[in-house]
Parts: sequence; structure tokens; C-alpha cells
Amino acid sequence: MGQPARIRLRLPAGQRAVVAIPYVWLLVLFLIPLLIVLEISFAQFAPMARPPYESILRWAEDGVLRLKLQFDSYQYLLNEPLYVSAWFYSIKVAAISTLLCLLLGYPMAYAIARCPPTSRNVYLMLVMLPFWTSFLLRVYAWIGLLKTDGVINNVLLWLNIIDEPLQMMNTSFAVYVGIVYSYLPFMILPLYANLEKHDLTLLEAAQDLGCGPIRAVLRITLPLSMPGIVAGSLLVFIPAVGEYVIPSLLGSSDQLMIAKLLSDEFFMNRDWPRASAVAIAMVLLLLVPILIFQRFQNRTLQAARA
Repeated sequence: MGQPARIRLRLPAGQRAVVAIPYVWLLVLFLIPLLIVLEISFAQFAPMARPPYESILRWAEDGVLRLKLQFDSYQYLLNEPLYVSAWFYSIKVAAISTLLCLLLGYPMAYAIARCPPTSRNVYLMLVMLPFWTSFLLRVYAWIGLLKTDGVINNVLLWLNIIDEPLQMMNTSFAVYVGIVYSYLPFMILPLYANLEKHDLTLLEAAQDLGCGPIRAVLRITLPLSMPGIVAGSLLVFIPAVGEYVIPSLLGSSDQLMIAKLLSDEFFMNRDWPRASAVAIAMVLLLLVPILIFQRFQNRTLQAARA
């Protein structure tokens, strides 16, 4: 009887250690770097200094440590038309890409969830197969497909569908293609995880009551799959807002996304406070959909328990 008692005494300490691991991970790799970036965003830009900013904590002549915050970087972000247009363009690209991924990913996830169990693993492997190659290599492959003398234009010319090559590279179309192709699995997998758990007898009961297949999907399947839709949309929207590689390689130079401006401020202008302000603004922007999703998930859990 003594041994089980010792086991029960050790369990809480082990549980605390297991729970502490992700908290330490978030503290070291997320919270502390975020606080450093936040501190730099309120600093004064000093181009001749190394690093190129003045600390917000300074010793005054009377020997007192004073806190001096500069809001110039944030005011510049709100008043500079280039940054405002970059913000709206980034949100527009991310929203349209998310919608396209949803329109393509939902039927694919539904088909995988409804296929025989022996075939599901094969289809899921095909969805994950692009991740076995380099992300940069996959984006470069689209350059060979979309450029003026690329594969797509050559095939269309050979079939006499077009008379002259289409301009697809360095356009918003190429950016949407690259983002949808890269992030489509992030939409399919949460949707599949949700759709696979649905009770098919609900659809059978709806059909017995005279409900057609399309109406049954709209009235039963679609509402039940909302958690998967929200999760997949966030997994696509959040990284798409801060996408840097795809717009740089496939997009036009006059259509800047916010990640490109952040990179230019940090590496070319060496304005670390302004670049840090852009990073903090991106974090605040992306926190809004995360909080919305968390609130939606809590309501779903409360309704399920009720």
C-alpha cells in the first residue's frame, strides 16, 4: 500500500515539469524576444551607433535612471502612405488567398473524409508530399511555369489557345498562385480532421425527411465543420499576411507587402526602431484573429458540454 502512495506524491511534480516545458519554450523563444523588439520600437534611431538606436533607459545628470520613450516610429507607420498601402495590400492578399484555399480545400477535405478508410492515408500523404521538398525550391518551380517562355505559355501556344504569351509573372495572380499552392495543406488538414468525425447518420436522417444532398450539406455538414473552417483559415491567413519569399520572387516590385518593408527597414535603412515598430504592429494585427478563434472555440466547447 505504501508504493502507490509514493507514486501519487510524485505525480504532481512530474505534471508540473511537463507543463513547465512549453511555458519555458514560449518564454525564451517568444516572450523575451518580443519584449526586446518592443523595447527597440520605442527607442531613438541613431544611424552612427552600433546597434543603430539609443536605449530607452538613460542615466540623467542627477544620477537617476530615466525612461525615455519615442513614438516617432509608430506615428510614421500611421501617417506614411507607403506603409498604409502595404498594410491594406497585405491584408487583401492574405484574405483572398485564404478564401481561395477554402474554396479549393473544402471539397478536397470532404472527399478524403468520405473515401474508404484504406485510401485516406494515401490521399493525406499526397497532400503532405510537397512538404518533403524545400519551400524555396517549390516557389522557384512556379517561376519556370509562369514566366513568359515558361511551361504554361508554351503549352497554350502549342494548343493555339493564345496568340502571344500571357504576362503571369510579377503580378498579383502569381502571388495568389504561390500562396494558395504553398498553404493549401494547412487548410485541408484541419478540415479533414473535423469532417472525418461527423456522424453520417445525420445526413441519412435528413435525406429520409426529404432534404436534398446539397441542402443537407449546407444545413448540416457546413455548420458542423465551422471549427475546422476557422482553424484552417487562421493557419492560412496569419502566415500569408507576413509572407516575404513568395511576393519577392513572384510578385511585382511596385506591390509591396509589409514583410518586404520590414526587411528593407532593417537591412537596407538600418532603422531598427522603425522595423521593430512594424513587427509589433504585425503581432497586434495577427492577435485579433487568434483571439476571435479562441472565443469561437470556447463557445463551441461550452455548447458541446451543454
